[in-house]
Amino acid sequence: MEPRKTALILIGYQNDYFSPNGILYGVVEESAKVTNVISNTVHLLQCLTSSPALIITTPIFFTSNYEELIEPIGILKTIKEVNAFQMGTPGSETIEQLHPFKDRILEVPGKRGFNAFINTNLNEILKQQNITNVVIAGAVTSICIDSTGRSAHEKGYHVTILSDCTSARTIFEQEFYCASIFPLYADVMTHKELLNRLELTVPT
Repeated sequence: MEPRKTALILIGYQNDYFSPNGILYGVVEESAKVTNVISNTVHLLQCLTSSPALIITTPIFFTSNYEELIEPIGILKTIKEVNAFQMGTPGSETIEQLHPFKDRILEVPGKRGFNAFINTNLNEILKQQNITNVVIAGAVTSICIDSTGRSAHEKGYHVTILSDCTSARTIFEQEFYCASIFPLYADVMTHKELLNRLELTVPT
C-alpha cells in the first residue's frame, strides 16, 4: 500500500459517542475500552501526520428538529428521540483527542445516515486525490463502518477496516464482524499492521 494513494476515513469520532458525557456513550463504551479505540486512533494519526496519506473525518449532524430524518427507524430513530448529534451542541463536536490533528484532517460534511458516501462529496474527493485504498475507523462497527466499507468496495476501492480502531455495540458484535463479515469484502488488521503495510515508522 502506498500512503499517497491511501485515505483514512474517520467515522463518528464525536462526543455523543466517545465522550463520557455523550448521549450515546453507553452504546460503544465497552467495546471502545476493550480495544483502546481512542488511544490507538491517536497513535495512528501521530504516525500518519507526516505522511502523504489523506485523512478525512465524516461527522454526522442534524438540525434541532431533525427535519432531515423522515420517519426514521432503528438507530436513527433513537438518535432523534434522545436528541443526539444536534448541530451546534457539544455532543456533535469532534472529541478533544483529535484536536491536535485538526489542521491535518479534512472534514467532509453532509453525512445524515450510515453510509459516509451518501449526501457527501467523499467519493469525488477520493477520486480527485487518486486514492485507491480506503481505511476505515470509528463507530459503529455493525452500522456506519460496515455500510461505508461495503460502499467503498462497490465503488472499486481496496478497503481495510481497523479492528482496534472500531467500536461496536458489544464485544461479541465487534469480534463477529471482524472475523466473519468484514473479511468478505475487506482486509481486517490492527493499526500497527496497517502502518507496517504502509512502511511507516511506528513510534513507541
